[in-house]
Formats: sequence, structure tokens, C-alpha cells
Amino acid sequence: MKNSVFFWSLVVALGGFLFGFDTAVISGAEKAIQQLWQLDSVAHGFTIAVALIGTVFGAIFGGIPSDRLGRRQTLVWIAVLYLVSALGAALTANWYAFLLFRFLGGLGVGASSVTAPLYISEVAPAAKRGQMVAMFQFNIVFGILAAYLSNYLLTGLGDNDWRWMLGVQAAPALAFLGLLFLVPESPRWLIGQGRVDEGRAVLRRIDPATAEQLTTDILTTNAADRAEGGSSLLARQYRTPVMLAVLFALFNQVSGINAIIYYAPRIFEMTGLGKSSALLSSAGLGLVNFIFTLLARQVIDRFGRRKLMLIGSFGLIATLGLVAWAFYSENFTAFGGMLVPGLLFVYIAFFAFSQGAVIWVFISEIFPNTVRAQGQALGSSTHWVMAALIAFAFPPLAEWLGGGNTFAFFCAMMVLQLLFVWRLMPETKGTSLEQLDKTLVLH
Repeated sequence: MKNSVFFWSLVVALGGFLFGFDTAVISGAEKAIQQLWQLDSVAHGFTIAVALIGTVFGAIFGGIPSDRLGRRQTLVWIAVLYLVSALGAALTANWYAFLLFRFLGGLGVGASSVTAPLYISEVAPAAKRGQMVAMFQFNIVFGILAAYLSNYLLTGLGDNDWRWMLGVQAAPALAFLGLLFLVPESPRWLIGQGRVDEGRAVLRRIDPATAEQLTTDILTTNAADRAEGGSSLLARQYRTPVMLAVLFALFNQVSGINAIIYYAPRIFEMTGLGKSSALLSSAGLGLVNFIFTLLARQVIDRFGRRKLMLIGSFGLIATLGLVAWAFYSENFTAFGGMLVPGLLFVYIAFFAFSQGAVIWVFISEIFPNTVRAQGQALGSSTHWVMAALIAFAFPPLAEWLGGGNTFAFFCAMMVLQLLFVWRLMPETKGTSLEQLDKTLVLH
């Protein structure tokens, strides 16, 4: 039975692999695309950003089909979006059609950041839920690495090598689509829809010993939540999980993570590194991210979400503070000019070990069954709106404020995150979703 849950989680986490691949694959194709359609800087920037715009919309509205169609059926449509986006972007000769296909891929990314963690949290046993949901984040990072490797291997295939870079994503998208038909619907969604016998049958496949009690617990908590606040996330009783999700997603981005990942070569060049060294250092960041995400996945259920966040917060404060100091003092020559790259490597390690691994796990756990899809959509959309703002704002901010003030701001935000974790963040490890409902929702 445990192997079944692991297989289901692994299949659904493939949505994370496609998420990471789709996000990163454009980096190898963007120059050829600009030349092909003779795009000026504004049109080129929009062409690259259109997928991110789709991601924001996918995250905002991703909870609606998850509630109405079911988690599994929504994932099937997400797989179709990835497949259509990959083939369409690779084959089209029209710029406007290319924009549409990249936007559809972005919708898939945003919706998968809502639905995949949601599904895994609802099928995983409490003791292993952290590891299972963290598999989604691990696959995002793995997908990013795979995209960079794929782009490298496909470079030089001819004038249309960029089409192969984008089109190769169709293979994992097709595999994702096919494997989803081997995965059952979420038992908690089924029970919430009144399909109690179907939900109980899935729970029996997960663990026959606890299926009856868990079915009763789900029915009881669903009835209590509906009686007190209905199924609206705006109800007073949900204000604690809403506050936790929004703040957690906000802190995830004001750490500066996307500014550093998107603009790593530029940051390294600001410290005097040559272009080739800057690009090599950027690839190193991806590898460190991968390794420490894998490590966090192994220990998240043993240490707990809160302890990982405390460790990460201290590490992020220290590394960002030292990077700010290096910019203020213009001390870039220490350690052979590798001071700032070295600090950012350590920064990525702390981020991957804490925020990177914990965010999708924590947000998927803190909302009750009746509003979990809405809550996941709220946390995910907050994350993506902030990601877009930080990505767009970083170049002018770094130019206006300077590197020292910019990194000092990120450092100050991580001090606030530390206070949030210390004073407000509850521990959720090893606790059933229904028990968390009782402790986090105002009854």
C-alpha cells in the first residue's frame, strides 16, 4: 500500500519536473527567437515574460478546477497544457501563436503549483507527508537542471535547434499524461463531494487499518467547517491559515531568490567576474540547489518544517548580510574574486534546505478540506505575483539603490522572516490534516 502512495506521489510530482523544465528551457532559445522575429527589447522581454504572466493566472485560478473537476482531472488538463505548449511553441512560425503557446505553458506551471502539492498532501500518510510533498519541489529543481542540460546537448543542431529545445518537453508531458490514468482521485476530494464509498475505497488502498476512522474524521471536520463558515476562504475562522500562507509565500520571494536565480550572471559580473566565469558560477548555483533540496526532502519529516525554517533563516540573514557588506566595501577580490559567488552558493544551500523545500509542503497542510484548493491557490498566487514583481524590479533597483542596499533589504526581510517563524509558524509534521484543522481553524 505504501508503494502505491509513493507511486501516485511520484507521478503527480512529475508536474513539478515539467514546471521546472518549462520555466528554464526558454533560456536556451531566447536569442534565436529574438533574431527570428526581429524583436525589439520590449517585445523580446514580453516574449520571455509571457509564460510568467500565464503562471500568475494559473496560480490564481488553479483552485477552481481542482474543486469542481477534482484534483486528478485537473492534473490531466495541466498535462494537456504542457503538451500543447511544447509542441505548439516548437512548431509555430507565427510570433503571436508562439506567445499563446508559451502563455498556455505558464498556465500549466501556475495550476500545477496549486494542484500537485494539494493532491500529494491529501493522499500521503501524516508521517511521510513532508517527504512526499517535497518531492514536488525536488522535481522542480531537477526539471530546471534537465532543461539546462537538454539545451546544452541540443545546441548546434542547426538554425532550428531552439525548436528542438522547446519541443523535447513534449516527451515528459506525454508520459505525465499517460501515467495520470494510473492514479486515483484524491479521497478527501471524493468524500467532500459526497462520494464517500469511493473515497473510503482509496483510503483502504492507502492503509486499510485507518481507513474507517479517517473517513469518519474527514466527514466530521468537513461538516463542522461548512456549518461555521461554509466553503469561503474569507470566513473568519480561516484567518490564521490565510495569514500563514500569505506571509510564508511573501517571505519566500523577498529573500531575493528569484532575483539571484534569474540574474546570477549579472550579479557576478557586477563583482568583476568575466562572462564565462559568471555563467559557470550560475550553473553551480543550480547544482547546489538540487543537492540541498534533495537533502531537505530526506529530513523534513524528522526535523520538522519549523526547524528547517529556523536554520534557513539564520543562514540567509548571515549570507545576505555578508554579500551586502561586500558590495558596500567593494571587497570583491577576496578568495580570488570568488567571495560573492561563494556566499551566494551558501545562500542557495540554506534557501533550498528551508524555504525551497518547505513552502509547498506547509501551504498544502494548513487549510481544511473544504477550502484547501482555495488556500493553495492563495499561497501559490501570492508566491508568483511576488516572483514577477521581484524579477521585474531587481535590475532598476540594483541600479538605483546599488548592490549593497539591495542585498541589505533582502537581509532585513529575512530578519522579519525569522521573527515570523519563531513567533507565529506552527509545526505541522506527523499530524493528520484533520487534526491540523482543529488546531489552526477557529471553531
